[in-house]
Amino acid sequence: MASRVTVSRRTAVKTLSAGLAGLSGGVFSGLSARPALGANDLLQIACIGVANRAADNVGGVAAVTGAKIVAMCDVDDTFMARQTKPQVYTVKEDDQQVEKERPARFPDVRTYVDYRELIEKEVGTVDAVVVSTADHHHAPASIRAIRKKMHVYCEKPLAHTVAEARLVAEEAAKAGVVTQMGTQIHAEDNYRRVVEIIRAGAIGPVQEVHVWVGKSWGGGKRPEGGQEPPATLHWDLWLGPAPVRPFAAGAYHPANWRRFWDFGNGTLGDMGCHYMDLPFWALDLKYPTACAAEGAEVDPETCPVGLVVRYEFPARGEQPPVTLTWYDGNRIPKEVAGQKVPGNGVMFVGRDGMLFADYGGYRLFPAEKFAGFTPPPQSIPKSIGHYAEWIAACREGTPTTCHFGYSGPLSEAVLLGSVAYRVGKRLEWDAAALTARNCPEAARFIRKQYRPGWEVA
Repeated sequence: MASRVTVSRRTAVKTLSAGLAGLSGGVFSGLSARPALGANDLLQIACIGVANRAADNVGGVAAVTGAKIVAMCDVDDTFMARQTKPQVYTVKEDDQQVEKERPARFPDVRTYVDYRELIEKEVGTVDAVVVSTADHHHAPASIRAIRKKMHVYCEKPLAHTVAEARLVAEEAAKAGVVTQMGTQIHAEDNYRRVVEIIRAGAIGPVQEVHVWVGKSWGGGKRPEGGQEPPATLHWDLWLGPAPVRPFAAGAYHPANWRRFWDFGNGTLGDMGCHYMDLPFWALDLKYPTACAAEGAEVDPETCPVGLVVRYEFPARGEQPPVTLTWYDGNRIPKEVAGQKVPGNGVMFVGRDGMLFADYGGYRLFPAEKFAGFTPPPQSIPKSIGHYAEWIAACREGTPTTCHFGYSGPLSEAVLLGSVAYRVGKRLEWDAAALTARNCPEAARFIRKQYRPGWEVA
């Protein structure tokens, strides 16, 4: 198990609250209305999803002192066994293959295959849940937990549809629970320094941003026919709110579901919240007023292998309107604003210069103009860790930086790009009404139907 990160009240409050005065747009808002735990109480956590990306989240919260994982849910018994049962592995010793046994990481947790049952049965026992499912389960799981007054950490994007993202954020605000979306890079120092530079006006007012990711979750067709799922996979529960379809080995579970509209939103859904987070944070973006997208001919089943989405955001105070362009897959640029760029990144284009950033660093252009550039004084405090921040907030009532009041609108914008692509029109967006004023046919992609028993409304 990873080394544990200690979160004290003093450290959490000092570190997170120090940035309140310097950050506009409510980024550090979202305090819990629930009473804080006692100093010696452990936060009781349930993990919904335990393998792959979910395994990282399990490890992340388990490493933070002050929290304890007491329940787990997964529709795949094999994945659950990796967390709750001893594991046999092979090593080479003296030129021989020797079997050894690794003790179970969480031998005493209560286990479930249906998160609806977990949430109902664990009311009053579990304080908080971590939702790390396929995207089409994000809102159904999160909303059920929120309505039971459980704090929620949910992977990105916050939901599967625009309307779900709005509802999750509204329900969290109503319940007064602590929330955090899994945009872990938000806690790293580089994003914080970029936000400070942009807000200090180093490149002047920004009216244009380009965001691109070379990954491609798209293409292919829906498998014909199907077969019996493995006895260890609860396929009907995996489908959950989605329409019934046969299991097909390798087609959906555990990762390829991202390619299919019924379960994900392609590369945009996978990576949009990570990379668009930076301009949203730095420029105080919230709801676009228009959105248009282009790609290959729309397939009714699968997401595109490449996509370009253009968002128009209104002026914010003294900041001018902004056009944000997203590119992914086979449509990413090789040059942006005259600069050669790598396969992933963000380019801010300002009146007085440009700033390129990715997860690990940033560069200012023109290079000769910014030679010897001195960054502004640090105003955003160093994070205590993305998971630690959430757990500290659950325990002490301190703020989180990716609470659903911030990450909800971010997720809405990301998911709106899929809507614009699927209808093939530039959407004139009315965020208050969750409606495309010029495109009533977009409604079927803004909201969706649920199988009985999985509704979220």
